[in-house]
Amino acid sequence: MTQGTSKPRKTQIVVVGGGAGGLELATRLGANFGREAFDILLVEKNRTHIWKPLLHEVAAGSLDANLDEVGYRSHGHAWGYRFFYGAMEGVDLASRHVLIAPILDEDGREIMGRHRIRYDYLVLAVGSVSNDFGTKGVAQNCIFLDSRLQADRFRSKLLDHCLRVSRTLSQNPDSDAVVRVDIVGGGATGVELAAELYNSAAELRHYGLEVFDESRLKVTLIEAGPRILPALPEDLAKAAHAELEALGVRMVTGEQVVEATPEGMITKSGELIKADLRVWAAGVKGPDMLAGLGLEITRNNQLVVKPSLQTTKDERVFALGDCAYFVAEGEKRAVPPRAQAAHQMAGIVFHNIRAMIRSKPLRDFVYRDHGSLVSLSHFSTVGSLMGNLIGGRMAIEGRLARFVYVSLYRMHLIAIHGWLKGLALIAVGHVNHIIRPRLKLH
Repeated sequence: MTQGTSKPRKTQIVVVGGGAGGLELATRLGANFGREAFDILLVEKNRTHIWKPLLHEVAAGSLDANLDEVGYRSHGHAWGYRFFYGAMEGVDLASRHVLIAPILDEDGREIMGRHRIRYDYLVLAVGSVSNDFGTKGVAQNCIFLDSRLQADRFRSKLLDHCLRVSRTLSQNPDSDAVVRVDIVGGGATGVELAAELYNSAAELRHYGLEVFDESRLKVTLIEAGPRILPALPEDLAKAAHAELEALGVRMVTGEQVVEATPEGMITKSGELIKADLRVWAAGVKGPDMLAGLGLEITRNNQLVVKPSLQTTKDERVFALGDCAYFVAEGEKRAVPPRAQAAHQMAGIVFHNIRAMIRSKPLRDFVYRDHGSLVSLSHFSTVGSLMGNLIGGRMAIEGRLARFVYVSLYRMHLIAIHGWLKGLALIAVGHVNHIIRPRLKLH
């Protein structure tokens, strides 16, 4: 009698989080490790991916996410990894299992119960969430822009308010009805959203709201610090400040918000800045779930990692992107939560996992600052290029800055789709810009 031979157990690499860094890593792992001996698994609580720096355009309606999103399941089939739809709620470090929360349908009924996924190597790339710093009323009365769902919710509310004002003006042309939006946070997200809202408001007259235009939009940008865009040189921040004021944005700097109410934002000086829509974009932190994993974290729930991007308490667990906290030797500040950092980290984690499997030396992560760019919709783009690559910064504005800003997204497309399909998608994007409506109104 011939004894059957059992298949050897595959090495299982689990990536949790399908953002810019996580998806790029899963793509590279799937493309470089054969399916025979390895099982690459991407765990993500959303079914599709959209590049997070584009969410302000989704929120304003100037980008149709349905055209730019990437379906994880089909993408995984093409690139050699498996997609698992679910949310991580914990990690069993001793037995090396990821704990997945029950999956529920829209009616709250259970699709799949709580279960466990084995791993040999685990990469946590769960990104960040908005940090309200415990400010009273923010969680109940503000919208965050952490996900596609939140951006869609904001767009829907914005269109409802615009339609209401347009209807009022049709009945009473002398009405002073306006749509008021408060944005808390003068970083890239807040600044880009403020500019994009005026672009969208100007376009609405072409889509059935003939009596509505940007003059009926009142945006207030509130920043606790002395100026907006602290990551940029002061002269570029001043240029962006002036551009926003020219559009009609009320700029409030050096003022802290102490409470958010259904009527608006209350500042430390006692002013109530009234608003129909309130957006909180004043900072980020790691998801609260990270605090219960048994790994070393910061007070903002970021996972502390070594130069190899391994977590400090478990060498088989890596972290990258916004949820990772890394301070290079000789530096005072941690690597900033930017898409370029997640992209660079994904490359090092890929190299180091492959090195561990082959018993080769690991490589330390070295962050290369390529600068910061902020898009003020089609009105302007400002930023600084090259960063520490040339020992300083090169300030850029206008068309050159816009070209570089758009190129960052194109590089992401190529990273997750390859050169052939990536270039094809870029070409399709140009065609859609010509033939599709400029606003998503549904």
